Amino acid sequence: MMSQGKAQEGDNIFDAGSMSGICISLFVKNTEKHDHNIYYHDIGNSLDLKEKKEIISKYGSIKNIEWDIIEPNEYDDWIGQRDLDFNQYITMGNKKDKNTLQIFNDYSLGVATNRDAWCYNFSRFTLEKNIKKTINFFNSSLSDKSLENSNDLSHISWTRGLKKFHQKNEKLHYDTAKIVKSTYRPFTKTNLYFDKYLNEMQLKIPYFFPNGLNNILIVVSGVGARRGFSTFIVNQIFDIQTLDNGQAFPLYLYEESSEKKNNSDLFNNTESSTIDRKYTIKDGINDAGLKHFQEAYSSEKISKEDIFYYVYGLLHNEDYHTRYADNLTKELPRIPCVKKAEDFWTFSKAGRDLAYWHLNYETVEPYKAKLDFGNKSLQQLEDKDFYVTNMTFAKKGKEKIKDMVIYNSSITIREIPLEAYDYIVNGKSALEWVMDRQGVSTHKDSGIVNDANDWAIETMGDAKYPLNLFLRVITVSLETMKIVRSLPKLDI
Repeated sequence: MMSQGKAQEGDNIFDAGSMSGICISLFVKNTEKHDHNIYYHDIGNSLDLKEKKEIISKYGSIKNIEWDIIEPNEYDDWIGQRDLDFNQYITMGNKKDKNTLQIFNDYSLGVATNRDAWCYNFSRFTLEKNIKKTINFFNSSLSDKSLENSNDLSHISWTRGLKKFHQKNEKLHYDTAKIVKSTYRPFTKTNLYFDKYLNEMQLKIPYFFPNGLNNILIVVSGVGARRGFSTFIVNQIFDIQTLDNGQAFPLYLYEESSEKKNNSDLFNNTESSTIDRKYTIKDGINDAGLKHFQEAYSSEKISKEDIFYYVYGLLHNEDYHTRYADNLTKELPRIPCVKKAEDFWTFSKAGRDLAYWHLNYETVEPYKAKLDFGNKSLQQLEDKDFYVTNMTFAKKGKEKIKDMVIYNSSITIREIPLEAYDYIVNGKSALEWVMDRQGVSTHKDSGIVNDANDWAIETMGDAKYPLNLFLRVITVSLETMKIVRSLPKLDI
């Protein structure tokens, strides 16, 4: 099973009252004592609220606790100390020190709109209506310099960036061409209004996909991710929380060609080709990164694309996750060279195969689960019978029965293979991401409705899309875990 991150922490000790990790800390001040120690005790992982309270109550006194003494390392790590051997491997990227040997020329966080309810919607028509509404409100507020009378959350969501633009006293203008398809969460596509004023941060994403040009990005969890380390791959604009504070590393980089701007050495790369009159395509992986791997496997003919997929394959290795779990919460991944060239090619091929399943999840063969349509046959069902508001697990008492999902009042999915839930991405199974997102939600402040059925009808032209997506992601999950479990041990 792949990393679940904070899911191992179990229930919060304050129930729904807090989403943060809880530590009871006691600080003792004694100016006469010169030797100081840090004592720590962990009650364990994957415990529910009742179990945690029982453990704490059994201690009775602080005297009955068995303490570990913490000695911070050179990085001031207290618990979860990183493996220092990790430092010997080449990093995927480092913006603080450009002289550091790294694989990729550039990388970026995903899009942070800071007003998701307004800028994302499964319905293109609803998104257009919402954006026009907030633009009109913004433009009408230009006379209100202090914004004291312009804080209607049903019309706009103010952020620092939008307030700064407001001070320029310039109007916003709607542009239908700015509605693009985007990956919002794992296995969830939607419409995005991609605008530099209404998106708080776009960062490098416009340069990774200029004018809708093709690209493929390896996305990894950002530093400090609480859901545990994950990786995913996308071929379109993606949200910053597709993975927890996700950082993306591109297969290609695009540079404005000399016809549009003066020649510049923006990217340290010798391979390039002009793909149209405006942009030149360059490799996302730099020459130093290529040389690093070519020297490790001197008898092999290795390309930058081979390295790209080697990275994606290795990032799925469970041994890598386990060995460097603490490192991966504190820094971007470093990529070791496995000892044998044979293993390099195994990881590279695995990366290509995983990319196939993760990029083509909407078109792969749906898993043949048993579908229960009640008293009707599939042929008797109409489009309205596939409308989904909230997929849920069947229950036996309080226990969830995960091999059965209640799709809606007309359809039940049975005989779901439980091993499909082993594919964890960004803290929960891929199937549960589908269940979570394929439904209907209403944003509390704005009242905006986001209906996944709109994407099914408007974009996909198929009312059965949410159902088939769930079945297809079963296939993807099974194939993913088949590949992951066939990977060689990390021999480095």
